[in-house]
Amino acid sequence: MALRKICININGVDRMLICNPGQDSLADVLRRTGLTGTKLGCKTGQCGSCSVLLDGKVVRSCVRKIKDIPDYSKVVTIEGIGTPTNLHPLQQAWITYGGVQCGFCSPGFIMSAKGLLDKNPNPTREEVRHWFTIHRNACRCTGWKPLVDAVMAAAKVMRGEATMEDITFQTPADGRIYGTNVPRPAALAKVTGLCDFGDDIGLKMPDGTLHLALVQPGLSHAKIKGINFSEAEKMPGVVKVITAKDIKGTNRIMLPVTHPRSKADGFERPIIADTKVFRYGDVVAVVAADTEEHARAAAKKVKLDMEELPRYMSYLDAVAPGAMEIHEGIPNEYLRAPLFKGEDTREVLAKSPYVVEGSFYSTSQPHLVIEPDVTQAYIDEAGNVCIHNKTLATVFPLLTLAPGLGLPDGKIRVIENPTGASFGYSISPASSALAAACTLALDAPVTLTMSYAEHQAFSGKRAAHYSNARMGCDKEGKITGFEFDFAYDHGAYTEMADILASKAIRFAGFSYNIPNVRALARVGFSNQTYGTAYRSYGNSQAYTMSEQMVDMLAEKAGTDPFEFRYKNLARPGDLNINSYPFKEYPFVTLMDKLKPLYEEAKARAKAEDTPEKRRGVGIAFGGYNVTGGPNDHGEVALELNEDGTVTNYNTWEDQGQGGDVGTLVLTHESLRPLHLDYTQIKLVQNDTAQCPQTGPAGANRSHYIAGNAIRDAAKKLLDAMRKADGTYRTYAEMVAEGIPTKYLGVCDTTDITKDLDPNTGIGDPTPEYNYAVFFAEVEVDTAIGKTKILSMKMIYDIGAIGSQQAVEGQAYGALTHSMGFALSEKYIDNKDYNSLIKCGFLYADDIPDDIYLESVPSPRKTAPFGSVGCCEGFQSAGHVAVLNAIYNAAGVRIYDLPASPDKVKAALEAKALGKELKPDKYFLGSDLFEALDEIAENPVSAAGPTMAL
Repeated sequence: MALRKICININGVDRMLICNPGQDSLADVLRRTGLTGTKLGCKTGQCGSCSVLLDGKVVRSCVRKIKDIPDYSKVVTIEGIGTPTNLHPLQQAWITYGGVQCGFCSPGFIMSAKGLLDKNPNPTREEVRHWFTIHRNACRCTGWKPLVDAVMAAAKVMRGEATMEDITFQTPADGRIYGTNVPRPAALAKVTGLCDFGDDIGLKMPDGTLHLALVQPGLSHAKIKGINFSEAEKMPGVVKVITAKDIKGTNRIMLPVTHPRSKADGFERPIIADTKVFRYGDVVAVVAADTEEHARAAAKKVKLDMEELPRYMSYLDAVAPGAMEIHEGIPNEYLRAPLFKGEDTREVLAKSPYVVEGSFYSTSQPHLVIEPDVTQAYIDEAGNVCIHNKTLATVFPLLTLAPGLGLPDGKIRVIENPTGASFGYSISPASSALAAACTLALDAPVTLTMSYAEHQAFSGKRAAHYSNARMGCDKEGKITGFEFDFAYDHGAYTEMADILASKAIRFAGFSYNIPNVRALARVGFSNQTYGTAYRSYGNSQAYTMSEQMVDMLAEKAGTDPFEFRYKNLARPGDLNINSYPFKEYPFVTLMDKLKPLYEEAKARAKAEDTPEKRRGVGIAFGGYNVTGGPNDHGEVALELNEDGTVTNYNTWEDQGQGGDVGTLVLTHESLRPLHLDYTQIKLVQNDTAQCPQTGPAGANRSHYIAGNAIRDAAKKLLDAMRKADGTYRTYAEMVAEGIPTKYLGVCDTTDITKDLDPNTGIGDPTPEYNYAVFFAEVEVDTAIGKTKILSMKMIYDIGAIGSQQAVEGQAYGALTHSMGFALSEKYIDNKDYNSLIKCGFLYADDIPDDIYLESVPSPRKTAPFGSVGCCEGFQSAGHVAVLNAIYNAAGVRIYDLPASPDKVKAALEAKALGKELKPDKYFLGSDLFEALDEIAENPVSAAGPTMAL
């Protein structure tokens, strides 16, 4: 191998480097020197996380080969523009204006922005957005608006029109930070490039660490007849090829499905495929070698003997007559959850003067994180298998992996690495299981960095859905009845299927007073990738159906969709579709706030509408549960330290949504009597050996569960510190008096909730909800069918706000995910959906700068300081507002997501011929009422406790 010596001026200093010119990229070389602020995401030039300045120009260093860079070129990285004690204005602005959520993309964005401001010190907002688009800077967290805000603020400082103090958070005079824009504790490390994410940790592991590479056959359904790795094991640097035979336990991920109507138990998923592969991304072997390059080269030499089986790439295919069982002994449709409310809808709708029906599909949506999956594993000093990755549920590997790995309970430790976002997919313990199995088989530490294509194939996605529905109203426009048959395509595995099944029968028609409902939620297998958690888990699919049905019924009744909704909103005394009162009744208030915005936009759309560019508006109501279920439980510990500071120990996993700042504001508020500065609160988070289990960062539960547990621990600590005269003991006084200085706080929802009855769907599983109404303005280009979103608005109720910056950041990000879900994003389990662009990722130019948010809080009885979680509700139904706006603009309804230009254009062409493109009623496995009658005739006992999500 011929090497090259090169001199590059890096951050103002000439550096002599030895490189492999045929292989190394500029990013590789920079990271080898320790400059890991240059992040590697996609490694194909689509995400911009690796952006640096090369001779003054922004380049994506992952695709800039070192052989093409001349000697003495000048390179500036994030480490070269500022330090933690001397920040660049862009770095400070990113902290202050919410540019940091997960922070993985922040260094690349900041360097790209510096390249812009060096060239154009006074850009417009549109120029900033376009710059990020043409330089392929991709962010999945922030929704772009906070990033543009940060650039505009930093530019003022750089032009001398403002000072650094002007763009730095100032603590309020009373010292209270709850409800403010107090910065995230982790933000400083992220904007300076000093935060080590998974691949950075892998790069810095000690000698003896082995690198792993996956062997994925890339087949959707096949028997494994043989694996020949003799040639692979002879490759340079290879230590071992690990297969299912090397796993000492059951080789199963034990994540149970506990719904009493489920015909699957949840134990069908292998850690490493042993007899069959069930989807394109399954892993049949893992190669361990001294370097990643050696491991990947050897993985290509593993020879597989596979017998392909029939592929069922959708739920509809899998439940069609004659389809074989994907998992032997389990029917492909394995779970049915019913809902009965009021009278039989067949009779009700037969008497209703206005009735509409429709069939709907929503695609399998990819999370499109910027950091692909990375995991490390090793044996720690206590003999535990210690797993590091980007999990949002540190508890899941503890509960699901020991039997599969052949370990005794209690011998697994989980640590969350700094995480480049997840949005739900990392709840799965699958990559944890792989790395743990390999470290046990090798008796050595391991690190696994997936390529973006491997990550896309391996990780779960939002489950696709199919639904048939009917809805009717009376002559006054009041909804009389609603029936729907709803199927989730859960793909290859059952992960959390029982929880998913509950979502449609809880949230379809949410917000409205609907007296009579008959419904069924089905869950089934296919050979698509498995369905997993994604923000607004299960709900966005339900709203895809129900919020379009509401618009359709409004039109049938000859009523404006706003007025129709307003008339049917739930008011005090009305019951939800599960026959319980709503927790709050904020619906009318939210719509009242939206009304003037709606009227203005309607008038604007009418004035600016042309035959070539049709303008329209759309509304959708959404919301989500807060906490995971009737048995939700979480714990937090607070400890008074010798120096008077307080440490919070918890596993509030931080995926970028703000687990650190949430902990900070809740702890500071709970300990206000001590008059602590917020910098006196220390955080120890997301290490199961050090922290009590606070539970998964999902289901809007963390702020509620962790917050109530923090308040409980704070009360115990304050009670212990309080003297008879009302003053508080010091640490030394506590120790002298033999009073403990550490207290465990607990939150449990068991006594204030009631699970859904598996025979009727009646129940009250969660103590709180959040609520939102979404509004979209769109323009449809009738020549090509392309939809442009002009503005999005969201009026929401999450109670009081703990961190203004975190809440608004979640809102902006969630709305952009919703826009992508509506217009472009999809995933099919094959080689063609292996990148951001191929999956329909929207860049800054595709997202409107006009995003309006307004909080209208109502009191929460059981929530900490009256505040509940937000992010799931924020992504619940914005996509349907876009779909309804397309119909309002162009008169065509898109029944199957995404509403891509080809679909819209085809619908417009059909309309011109007097036709409507709409799917026929889906066959979901049986007739709806036959299935409901069978359920009524065969009641089951309620399920036992499940893991709350």
